[in-house]
Amino acid sequence: MAASGVKTPVTSQAYLEGSQVNQTKSLISELCRLFYNLGWVSGTGGSITAKVHDDSVPKSNQIIIMSPSGVQKERMVEEDMYVLSSSGDILFSPLPKPYPHKPPKCSDCAPLFMKAYDKRNAGAVIHSHGMESCLVTMMDPLAKEFRITHMEMIKGIQGHGYYDELVVPIIENTAHERELTESLAKAIEAYPKTTAVLVRNHGVYIWGDSWISAKTQYNALQYNASLQSIIFQAECYHYLFQAAIKLHQLGLDWSTPSHGPIRSSQALRCVVLDIEGTTTPISFVTDVLFPYARDNVRRHLEETYDTGATQEDIELLRSQVQEDLQHGVVDAVPIPYDEDGRHHVIAALVYIYSSGSRLAQRLLFGYSNFGDLRKYLSGFFDTTVGNKKETKSYVEISESLGVHKPSEILFITDIFQEAVAAKAAGLEVVISVRPGNGPLPENHGFKTIKSFSEI
Repeated sequence: MAASGVKTPVTSQAYLEGSQVNQTKSLISELCRLFYNLGWVSGTGGSITAKVHDDSVPKSNQIIIMSPSGVQKERMVEEDMYVLSSSGDILFSPLPKPYPHKPPKCSDCAPLFMKAYDKRNAGAVIHSHGMESCLVTMMDPLAKEFRITHMEMIKGIQGHGYYDELVVPIIENTAHERELTESLAKAIEAYPKTTAVLVRNHGVYIWGDSWISAKTQYNALQYNASLQSIIFQAECYHYLFQAAIKLHQLGLDWSTPSHGPIRSSQALRCVVLDIEGTTTPISFVTDVLFPYARDNVRRHLEETYDTGATQEDIELLRSQVQEDLQHGVVDAVPIPYDEDGRHHVIAALVYIYSSGSRLAQRLLFGYSNFGDLRKYLSGFFDTTVGNKKETKSYVEISESLGVHKPSEILFITDIFQEAVAAKAAGLEVVISVRPGNGPLPENHGFKTIKSFSEI
């Protein structure tokens, strides 16, 4: 007996045979037939599960009803359903049916369903083989995510609005359903906002707080009079997958706010990469370069101060300081020309370090963790062409590269203001999203990537 004096569902045979359990069984069998008619499940493919809603039982302890494997969805009845405990143990199995029916077997999706229950406290989970959920993963065979934005039906997805970007992870298919369990679990953990996971060339798993919300998050604008609690559902995932497929067929980009023509990679002649936050984590400068300079620059200057190369660098530094003074830069300190200047430079340079010069870029890529990467690069630009947040700088780069038009250049950066300036100059622009990067404004309108493989 529980503390309240009510026997828990798992230990009560009367509860397992009661109206709440039977109603949930009946509902799932009815939904299976509905999903078959909608094309979400076909024959024995696909499945659905839901918890038995009971206000007297904590959601995490509610028992689970699950459709069987190997039974035609359009002929499924409540007697075919399995009953599981909240931990996944089978409490009730359906009785065998005479030949040609196969022996009863719980859904092959059971371990995957349990991951959604355990990691998201779901109330219901749907596994669909709908054609659109399969095709949408084939449009880009290398994509690890499905992304779409600025579509009205996104508002039907939990935690999303019209201006948001909906991101659904894509995992690779396996020969057997149960082998997807680990990759599904990793996707759920890696994408805390998602309520779905696509399986390439296979289908989609969708979960929600209840069978209504799970169903609502799958297709758009369906009506079923036999389900009195559903009058008009915005079943959005199906709609959005289908919309992306149609936009793709029209040559339009579903992942950008404007849904304009898909940019062909063949039209690009150049790619311009930012360093901090794009090719290299922002933390690399503060955690690696700054400490290295602090520990070594004094010794280097003491050894080379009188050489021509170092004196040229100091003159450049003096010119920079003089320019800063003319523009009223706070804390800019003149560098003397006498012996005091020697000590001034050696002390001051501990705090003045530019990672943006062309020389610094060559050193960075010449001594990377993967060896000398300079052979993969054609040239270097630094702020001598202009401020990175000014449009004219990107015009200068375009002219220097000799392209026919600026749109032949793809610029990748993590800084929104730089992206705006480059876009104004006519360049194609993508924003890099890496751990440690600064936040982007809402509705920024640029495509984002987490890996160069997404270009």
